[in-house]
Amino acid sequence: MKTILCYGDSLTWGYNARSATRHAYEDRWPSVLQARLGEKVRVIAEGLNGRTTIFDDFASGANRNGAKVLPTLLTTHSPLDLVIIMLGSNDLKPAICGRAHGARQGMERLVDIVRRHDYPFAAAAPSILIVAPPKLCKTANTDFSGVYEGALEESLKIGGLYEQVAERSGCAFFDAGLVASADPADGVHLDRENTRAIGEGLEPKVRSLLGL
Repeated sequence: MKTILCYGDSLTWGYNARSATRHAYEDRWPSVLQARLGEKVRVIAEGLNGRTTIFDDFASGANRNGAKVLPTLLTTHSPLDLVIIMLGSNDLKPAICGRAHGARQGMERLVDIVRRHDYPFAAAAPSILIVAPPKLCKTANTDFSGVYEGALEESLKIGGLYEQVAERSGCAFFDAGLVASADPADGVHLDRENTRAIGEGLEPKVRSLLGL
């Protein structure tokens, strides 16, 4: 059996922009990917609201720094065949980093962590699929527009920057913005159809990477 770790933020957790609740389990993109790949693959969803690539955010009781938590999860779920990383949207908050280039540096660090980790029983490092999150969009929601002030323009740069990281590091790449769009309800999160679209869009790429 092949094992995939999906490492992400609220888009992986399944935050519903319309209701500010969680999408049904079967509608979250890792669940959709699991259903489409079948029983020969185990898809593990590790999504946390507000998670960043490498930046601390002390506004939450949970540790949102993706670089600090990732090593523990790599050991917890080892052995792994593939790690899918979709992070960066929260890096664009001006109080966190506010720049797409900061997210790029963060993604480079996460790739390095996966590659250099001390895996149990000398297991080989898994393959890596970098996923650029969907771009932000305009919203009338003043809470989100305030928290993400100036981030819309920066979000347009992430796809190209992440593709460069993938090319330089020998990772696979997928731009989720080609299949999914943020919901104007808050300008960041996804409705049911768009979160499902990410799982559906990833299936061919994942099948190719795992030789399925």
